[in-house]
Amino acid sequence: MRRNVWIAIIVASVGWGTGGPGTRKAFGEGLDPYALVSLRSLVAAGAVMVYLLVRSGNLPSSPLVWRVGFVQGIANLAVPYILFTLAYQHASAGFVGLLAALIPITTAALAHYLLADEPLHAAKLIGMALAFGGVAVLALSGDSGLAEGGNPGLAILLGSIAVVVLSLGGIYAKHHAGNYDAIELTWVQFATGTSVIIVAMMIAEGFPRFGDITGYGWTLVVYLGLAASFMPFALFFWMLRHTSVGHASLVGYLVPIVSVTVGAVWLSEQLQPGIVVGGALILAGVLMADRAERRFVAPRP
Repeated sequence: MRRNVWIAIIVASVGWGTGGPGTRKAFGEGLDPYALVSLRSLVAAGAVMVYLLVRSGNLPSSPLVWRVGFVQGIANLAVPYILFTLAYQHASAGFVGLLAALIPITTAALAHYLLADEPLHAAKLIGMALAFGGVAVLALSGDSGLAEGGNPGLAILLGSIAVVVLSLGGIYAKHHAGNYDAIELTWVQFATGTSVIIVAMMIAEGFPRFGDITGYGWTLVVYLGLAASFMPFALFFWMLRHTSVGHASLVGYLVPIVSVTVGAVWLSEQLQPGIVVGGALILAGVLMADRAERRFVAPRP
């Protein structure tokens, strides 16, 4: 089971890690931020619905699934997707991906107070200090990873709020783990979260200008909806049923590595000194917290 969990972590990390570069690329293909998030979420919701109908012929009706899914639709989809997408306008995919690495650290800190079986040890505290020190370096350096322009301070603010909300969503889902089907919960999450995103889009941007979207832009929308949304979320909920919430959140450790690599190769994003040093501190802190997690939490069968 532990091997399967690690496979799920890697696959989910690649999906989420390529989501940032894909999003930044889509901005140049006629897609506005809210429209992109809405279309991406619609594709993912449709994919999950088709899977459920093929598998069982029914959509979820359990009150618990709808209750947990609604919370997840807000905390794991609508709020972080909007905030991270806006952050990509102000910093590189690698920069924002480093902020996503804070998810396991933040989750571990919050889970210590909200879950009885997620203790916070000294090594985790040191890891937190390193990770948040890395964020301070990112903020003070002024580097955004973009060749010109960028607003790293605003990107950090948007990304940090998204990380906290995501962490709370993960803890809430873990609290109810074992009482729901992961795919059913994923569909309810996308159905409810997408509805919220569409409302936000109509307020912020109005109806999408479909005529401005290129063919390549539509391809990116489909990729972001399937490979960078549906698949990672389904795997993440599966992991929450088979490992600790802190371990499942380790996808945040690999996401920035994928984002930085793909961003540099595909979008010619820059590895500026502040991003290198700050990113190293963040990843070192997350690694230290992971080692503490594996030391104090016994492997599950």
